[in-house]
Amino acid sequence: MSSLPPLFLDLAIILITAGLVTVIFKGLKQPLVLGYIVAGFFIGPHITWFPAITDETSVHVWSDIGIVFLMFALGLEFSIKKLKKVGATGAITALTELAVMFLIGSSIGKLLGFSQMESIFLGCMMSISSTTIIIKSFDDLKLKQQKFTNTVTAVLVVEDLVAVLLLVLLSTLSVSRSFNGGELVYSLLKLVFFLIIVFTFGIYLIPTFLRWMRRFMTEETLLIVAIGLCFGMVVLASYAGFSTALGAFVMGTILAETIEADLIHRIVTPVKNLFGAVFFVSVGMLVDPQVLVQYIVPILVIALAIVLFKSLAATLGVILSGKPLKTAMQSGFCFCQIGEFSFIIAGLGLSFGVIRDPIYPIIVSVSIITTFVTPYMIKAGLPAYEWISPRIPEKLKNALDNYSASANSSDHEKMVKNFIKKQLSSILIYGAILGAISLLSFTLLQPFITKLFASYEIKPIWGNLLGAGITLVVMAPFIWAMVQNVNHERVRKMLSAYHNSQVAVIPLVILRIFVAFFFVGLVLGQYIHLALGFILVIAIFVLGILVSSRSATQAYLRIQEHFVSNFNQRQEQNSFRIPKDMEQTFSMERMTLSAFSPLVGQTLRQANTRDHYGLSIVTIERGTNVINLPESEEILMPADRITVIGTEDNIALFRPSVEVEPEMLIRDHSDIEVNTYRYVIIENGPLHGKNLRQSDFRKRYNGMVIAIERNGEYMLNPKADTIFNIGDIVWFVSPDEIQLSRFIKEN
Repeated sequence: MSSLPPLFLDLAIILITAGLVTVIFKGLKQPLVLGYIVAGFFIGPHITWFPAITDETSVHVWSDIGIVFLMFALGLEFSIKKLKKVGATGAITALTELAVMFLIGSSIGKLLGFSQMESIFLGCMMSISSTTIIIKSFDDLKLKQQKFTNTVTAVLVVEDLVAVLLLVLLSTLSVSRSFNGGELVYSLLKLVFFLIIVFTFGIYLIPTFLRWMRRFMTEETLLIVAIGLCFGMVVLASYAGFSTALGAFVMGTILAETIEADLIHRIVTPVKNLFGAVFFVSVGMLVDPQVLVQYIVPILVIALAIVLFKSLAATLGVILSGKPLKTAMQSGFCFCQIGEFSFIIAGLGLSFGVIRDPIYPIIVSVSIITTFVTPYMIKAGLPAYEWISPRIPEKLKNALDNYSASANSSDHEKMVKNFIKKQLSSILIYGAILGAISLLSFTLLQPFITKLFASYEIKPIWGNLLGAGITLVVMAPFIWAMVQNVNHERVRKMLSAYHNSQVAVIPLVILRIFVAFFFVGLVLGQYIHLALGFILVIAIFVLGILVSSRSATQAYLRIQEHFVSNFNQRQEQNSFRIPKDMEQTFSMERMTLSAFSPLVGQTLRQANTRDHYGLSIVTIERGTNVINLPESEEILMPADRITVIGTEDNIALFRPSVEVEPEMLIRDHSDIEVNTYRYVIIENGPLHGKNLRQSDFRKRYNGMVIAIERNGEYMLNPKADTIFNIGDIVWFVSPDEIQLSRFIKEN
């Protein structure tokens, strides 16, 4: 008999221990993530009296898979459209927090006697919050649909993007011991380029693919396809030089814009829970009691600084972005920990030999402590606001209210801002696509044509002209879009109506034309190597043809229409849309009615959601049926998907009454017995000669005939017109002993 691989035993120890500990934590009403970490501490290599795992490498691989699924699920819950609402808030908050914590972290490093490089690394490690810890805490505390969580999610996305840049920057510093601004700019451009290309082509292709396979789709096939796409993006991101977590998150955000997003999230959740548990257990395994004792002072100092200053810095950042104090404190108190990126940064420093060995376990210990604190800090955000709000001086409170109100721009400013946003996003998208086409042309097409023409001894100039022509033809719709998509009528209207808009409008128009010229010149210069003036002349000629080309116009419009259709297909499932002017006040959300909800079985009139919760149910999806604007007598049923409209606060108040979880997942119904009995038909008995319908067995005796045994053969579930014959053995079930006694007495 062959022996099992060590991984089987390790997984048995991990999951059994995690299961036992988390049951205890669930009984104590503590977050499950803390239970996973405690379980990891018990089975780690530092606790000798408890069964320990033997193959740590395999477990860490599984924990990496856990990070992938956690980030993939986060992406599925993420909305690009929601990010647009809080994008500025996310950037301002993240940059404020990162700057403050870097200064505090590097200063603490100096005070603790760290070297300059160690202090820099410490500042970076203290700057990045843990996305997985915060999201898991939101799950455990049932806070994912709270209003402030959108702000937190936006900040976490910005922090993760900055963390990628920090890894590049710290790698450069570790090797050269000097700052390389060019490398940082290159990494930033590379990241932006990757995100734009992947998201653009993902939105263009993946919803179309899912729409095509919808008729063949089952939950099993959808699960396999979704996870396959996730890991495909993980591999692509890794090859591009980015983290696996970023790749998983990006694929999640792409799938989040599809109609299948809710179903994918539901079927992926159990897999995420399994691998996520392994990840948090592996974190707990890193806790070394000896390190805690030996370096207790720096651990406590760093942990206290993170919990205190990181929360305050994040709160300040949210306030600076124009959010009210309540949202700022609820959001800021979430950022009180460090996590997986801090481990990666510490490991990077060790690999380059620029930080000492003890710093890694110190950071791990700090992460464990701050992870324990996180759920309590998140829950403390609202009570802290309620305590501090009455104690704020009136002048300061008015100043904060006025500052928050000033974030709402006037109509003119909104028009200009919207114009700038649309133009910049358009330039970034088309510029990235043109860059990708150029890169493919230079690395694949040009060497192929050169080799092909050389084998036939044809002059290279003809191959260069062919390569340039093919590349420009492929680029044509996007170059045309870059030049022609400037809405001249709108530009003229804005310039005539708002003289101070010229600073925003004219440079953007010039920038679009410049980018188009740049890529045409780049292609011609790469293939033909002519003088700059000749390149520009040809570029102008090509652009003139493209502008007047109807086929190019139609091709671009088809591409744009297909992309926009895919991007908006999930939102278009709604019966109507909230006007943009009302988006800041009202929200529209879908939720599934649990079988345990008190609303089940009630009519809309009885539920009275307007009076009780201040919101309206505008759509009910029941199976394949969609009931728009349901009548007041419509009955709510289990598994109904209802669409509600109201403020985010009202929706958050209503959700716990809809998505109700049972107190116990499995109930014991052994006290409700349904027993089986037998009865023999006798001559001239009350059932002799009657059929099953005439016997009125169900109503008269509260029983159900399940079989009739006749001549050694069984008739299972006999039909209603089956006649009872002498000698038939009737098998029936009944839970009612009183009615059974009546049956025996009468028969």
